[in-house]
Amino acid sequence: MMAVSSTCKDGSTKITMDNGKYVRYTPEQVEALERLYHECPKPSSMRRQQLIRECPILSHIEPKQIKVWFQNRRCREKQRKEASRLQAVNRKLTAMNKLLMEENDRLQKQVSQLVYENSYFRQQTQNATNLATTDTSCESVVTSGQHHLTPQHPPRDASPAGLLSIAEETLAQFLSKATGTAVEWVQMPGMKPGPDSIGIVAISHGCTGVAARACGLVGLEPTRVAEILKDRPSWFRDCRAVDVVNALSTGSGGTIELLYMQLYAPTTLAPARDFWLLRYTSVLEDGSLVVCERSLNNTQNGPSMPPTQHFVRAEMLPSGYLIRPCEGGGSIIHVVDHMDLEPWSVPEVLRPLYESSTLLAQKTTMAALRHLRQVSQEVSQPNVTGWGRRPAALRALSQRLSKGFNEAVNGFADEGWSMLESDGIDDVTVLVNSSPAKMMGVNFSYANGFPSMSNAVLCAKASMLLQNVPPAILLRFLREHRSEWADSGIDAYAAAAVKAGPCSLPMSRAGNFGGQVILPLAHTIEHEEFMEVIKLENMGYREDMLMPGDVFLLQLCSGVDENAVGTCAELIFAPIDASFSDDAPIIPSGFRIIPLDSGMDASSPNRTLDLASALEVGPAGNRASGDLSGRSGCTKSVMTIAFQFAFEMHLQENVASMARQYVRSIIASVQRVALALSPSHFGSHAGFRPPPGTPEAHTLARWICESYRCYLGVELLKNEGSESILKTLWHHSDALMCCSLKTLPVFTFANQAGLDMLETTLVALQDITLEKIFDDNGRKTLYSEFPQIMQQGFMCLQGGICLSSMGRPVSYERAVAWKVLNEEESAHCICFMFINWSFV
Repeated sequence: MMAVSSTCKDGSTKITMDNGKYVRYTPEQVEALERLYHECPKPSSMRRQQLIRECPILSHIEPKQIKVWFQNRRCREKQRKEASRLQAVNRKLTAMNKLLMEENDRLQKQVSQLVYENSYFRQQTQNATNLATTDTSCESVVTSGQHHLTPQHPPRDASPAGLLSIAEETLAQFLSKATGTAVEWVQMPGMKPGPDSIGIVAISHGCTGVAARACGLVGLEPTRVAEILKDRPSWFRDCRAVDVVNALSTGSGGTIELLYMQLYAPTTLAPARDFWLLRYTSVLEDGSLVVCERSLNNTQNGPSMPPTQHFVRAEMLPSGYLIRPCEGGGSIIHVVDHMDLEPWSVPEVLRPLYESSTLLAQKTTMAALRHLRQVSQEVSQPNVTGWGRRPAALRALSQRLSKGFNEAVNGFADEGWSMLESDGIDDVTVLVNSSPAKMMGVNFSYANGFPSMSNAVLCAKASMLLQNVPPAILLRFLREHRSEWADSGIDAYAAAAVKAGPCSLPMSRAGNFGGQVILPLAHTIEHEEFMEVIKLENMGYREDMLMPGDVFLLQLCSGVDENAVGTCAELIFAPIDASFSDDAPIIPSGFRIIPLDSGMDASSPNRTLDLASALEVGPAGNRASGDLSGRSGCTKSVMTIAFQFAFEMHLQENVASMARQYVRSIIASVQRVALALSPSHFGSHAGFRPPPGTPEAHTLARWICESYRCYLGVELLKNEGSESILKTLWHHSDALMCCSLKTLPVFTFANQAGLDMLETTLVALQDITLEKIFDDNGRKTLYSEFPQIMQQGFMCLQGGICLSSMGRPVSYERAVAWKVLNEEESAHCICFMFINWSFV
């Protein structure tokens, strides 16, 4: 039935039915319907009939007509939201168009300046040629004329007039970078402006130090934007502290502040940085708000700040924020960061970290815009998200995780850290912190239940260089396959510190955490950072060991986008109680991987550690490896590892020994995984050719196919042609996987489809037990039918649901299981084939 709704002048609503009948609603009736609509936009037939019974004013309206009213009301609401969305997009496009026009004007000015300079230098060259053949007395005239070209700066000192002179000069130099041609800007690789982009991002080319600039639109008023950006520790994760030493007002309504700022070192191999700054906040004639900064040094005769121990004094060249109000609300912001980070103070291999404008743009300039966009979204959509927390509370938790990890990596003495003596091998540094602030809220007790009197936190940290390993791929592996590097006993020990239960030293366990379940918690707008809760499931443990059950980790992950250039990848986690509060103790540990050059590997995001490199066979063992060889450029990165352990003081020596061994075992695991993930391990590089499939792999493939033919009477593989059985099996469209014939069967082999279905790799495959991939009904069916496989040789399973290693449900149309026989006709393993599977 068709109906058209319209609103009359008196406020009533009229509905035209397809039979020409009109239904006019009074304002009272509309009010009653609106109340129900806000409670339930799509009421059922019973609810509509109930409404008619409860509201006498609707009693003469047919239920079918009320149904039409709700349909039209939902349509109007949808149209309103769509119109609002289009208006917002239009405003953003208008602002972006304005930015692009300004950028075009700036580029035209830069071109004009370059043309002028080119003409000038040509004229100078021609004059120099003429002077070489004429009287050289003109040199004195030229030299004497140069003295009049030297700008005469007014005297500057620590007085208000002197500081104002420095501030005005800083403002002029900042504006020339933000909107002028003082710096030659080039578009940052991989960044393209658009309605959904963060803005226009550029990096410097050929200037002193490192510099980055970004222009974007944020949905906040200029004063609020300035307030947020001036609170640098709230959004810049590498900022340890900013202290306002002095502040004074200017006659024009501006503010001059003297700041002392400290930045964390990103790795254990480099010292931290600090800055002595002047910050000038003012309003321009056009109403734009400006916050600009620069370092104060001896050449300016301004106030000085003595050097601080363990910090390298870096220089901030004129930088800041230009914030302009935008029509329709919000602000257009220009961000400029320009620094000289003193790369001479770090080992040569690390200097790219301090000489990369791209890294500065990723970590500082773009971080400012991302934070503003995040705050703007939280203001407009203050919804409760994961675990009953608002976005602002989750953002505070992520900042606590990041700050705690940075504190562990740097280990400042003024925070209570002291270094322990080495055990003779200097690869792992161990520090101890027993300050009350560090230990606040951490629970400890002896086995007899009496609380301990002295508590502390121990940190074991190390850094290592990696070659030809894309940080995003390595980080994703560490996140998804924790069992490859983590020790379940130590995870349980760390979790005991935040639970009101007994805590003892970790030791070898009879059981282990058989799997991990990732529970999404929150993510930023562009998904460049996300937070999640990891549940490590306990598969069993000895009764005489006071170990907890499931362990929960709060985990922060960033830098998993392989297409982002120069991105730092981080995986930071901390044990939590299942009902953790906002002020619960957090003792973070984790990994940080920073690329050391810009030759990032453009590998496919779906590349995993598999047998694909060993599938090609031929006379010379060749394979078409152009897909890897062309992308295996030489890339270097530095990985920093820091693990913290809460402990009782009388156990310090034992915990320190355990921590050293644990971090060394993690380093060994990371090196093994990094070698496997390295493109040079697979692709043809420097004359290296990948080996053919191993004899064992070919033998297993042949056994699988022969056993399938023997028990089911049909061929498993069709149209093999010249390809090997192993290669055809590997690329089979259905998921094939073999499990061992043990008391607790584990998987030993899977083809590519099987690995995709289980969301794992061949390295981590053996950590997955057969029973873990089935739900309760699937396990019951498997246990009841398993003897049939051993007696009859095969079994057919009806369609159902199974689980990947990440806990995602997978549906399959049907499954077949058969016994794989070896050369002696004895059972070697069980092979499963899941047909027409897909993620639910």
